Amino acid sequence: MARRKPIDDDKPTPKLTRESLRQALGIFQFVRPYWWRLAVGLVLLFLSSMVFMVFPYMSGMMVDVAQGNSKWHFTLSDIGLVLLGILVVQGFVSYARVMLFAYVSEKGTADLRKALYEKLVSLPIVFFEKSRVGELVSRLTSDVERLYNAFSYTLAEFIRQIIILVSGIIFLAITTPRLALIMLATFPVVVVLAMVFGRIIRKLSKARQEELANSNTIVSETMATVQTVKAFTNEWFESVRYARSIGDMVKISLEFARGRALFTVFIIVVLFGALFFIIWEGANLLQAGKITAGDLIAFVSYTAIIGGAIAGLGNFYTEILGAIGATERVREILDTESEVVIQPVKPADRSTMRGDIRYSNVHFRYPTREDVEVLKGVSFEVRAGQKVALVGPSGAGKSTIVQLLLRYYTLGDGTIEVDGRSISDYEISEFRSHLAIVPQEVILFGGTIRENIRYGKPDASEEEIVEAARQANAWEFIQSFPDGLGTLVGERGVKLSGGQRQRIAIARAILKNPSILILDEATSSLDAESEKLVQEALNKLLEGRTSIIIAHRLATIRDVDQIYVLDEGRIVEQGTHEELSLLENGIYNSLARLQFELA
Repeated sequence: MARRKPIDDDKPTPKLTRESLRQALGIFQFVRPYWWRLAVGLVLLFLSSMVFMVFPYMSGMMVDVAQGNSKWHFTLSDIGLVLLGILVVQGFVSYARVMLFAYVSEKGTADLRKALYEKLVSLPIVFFEKSRVGELVSRLTSDVERLYNAFSYTLAEFIRQIIILVSGIIFLAITTPRLALIMLATFPVVVVLAMVFGRIIRKLSKARQEELANSNTIVSETMATVQTVKAFTNEWFESVRYARSIGDMVKISLEFARGRALFTVFIIVVLFGALFFIIWEGANLLQAGKITAGDLIAFVSYTAIIGGAIAGLGNFYTEILGAIGATERVREILDTESEVVIQPVKPADRSTMRGDIRYSNVHFRYPTREDVEVLKGVSFEVRAGQKVALVGPSGAGKSTIVQLLLRYYTLGDGTIEVDGRSISDYEISEFRSHLAIVPQEVILFGGTIRENIRYGKPDASEEEIVEAARQANAWEFIQSFPDGLGTLVGERGVKLSGGQRQRIAIARAILKNPSILILDEATSSLDAESEKLVQEALNKLLEGRTSIIIAHRLATIRDVDQIYVLDEGRIVEQGTHEELSLLENGIYNSLARLQFELA
């Protein structure tokens, strides 16, 4: 039996190349408006790092002064006052640096989030059909958060460690050149080996966690499907499966323990050994009178700082590579061609679009399944103000026809014209402002009823909202709520019934006042009482508009001007309800007899 793979949030770490670095630097366009704060922050970062490097030297100087071996004419009090002054300056510089980097990172990532969100909502439907929603949300949250960390902390600390490493080595080369050579020959190698060792340990730890997750998955699956397990008498099989998984985990755990044990030996013997060897050489130089005790203390302090800087560079380098990977994933979205331009759209003026619709020999395949031709030469016409219905079995192409009208997809062969112009000739946002859709399953936003109705016209007044609710037969139930229009509908509208959600969707469409209306099985999932109220509201909405109705319940389309029956991507019948009912062997007649007899 296959096991579920545990979810791993870690993205693959990219390789650092000139091209990846160039693309990553492109993300700095979002911090460019705040460049002077970033520049000042980098200057303060350099100053604070250099000030920090003074402390080991001053510590050694204090020892020499105390022993009377100092070549400077300072007292301990003088050095104490200097150190106090340095601490005050360091505190001020560090505070200002942190605040400047925080401002740049907060503002820059906020601009990036807004740009990424605007790009996402401007992309075509096809993009979302080819992408997983969870992955897109991850890019908007975790990837941007990774970039935020890079802007606010990682990048600054990476530069800081470089400054400390370089300045520390330079200082040691000037003050204690012999010890510096010994340190550079041994200590960096040991630190790098420790980092490599640590990475191996982390991989083993991760493998152990994954195997433990596998075994836990077996437990949860077995408990959730225990009836099936018992029905098939597979208790023994599940027990063996779990024992095998636990055995695999034990093998990995022992490898992990062996690695930790060897790493402990490495730290004790090699790392500390190298440190003590350097100190031993320094003690020999001190005994020979070639350096002072203060020089030795300063040297040991600088060695420890340099070792920490080398280890820090490795960790921050990994973080920066992760940020570069996040940058690549974010830029994939930002570089995708938008469908619409994000800008305010004026309310549609119905006088500018009559609503004449013509489909001419339309062929279409969905981009996500190009091997299947969904529409095969569909042609029909809807005159302005007419009501037509699309009928047929599931998969016949009814929804595809209206999705093409809404320009969710790029048309293949054939043309769709509105008012004598190809729909592709219209500016897409302006064109869609003349259309409205009432779907079968209404998904409301998790705000108030007022906000959901106003979605059809964002600048609508309170009076317009109330009037739309009245016309949609929604005002009565809205008034019954204590908060009226301010009632929260819950996530996806779960606090309202299906009929209530449907009437809010109708009110939204009424408020939009479209030239062309699309009803996608708007009453098919309602009970009889709700259907009556919704149908009354729909009849008001349909008045004077070009309407395309997708219907399974044929009783709701008896009065339309024309019915088109689709089957396997073609229009096979057309006419009024009465005309189609006379076709003895017709698809519509068969559907009508079946539904009306059952009713």
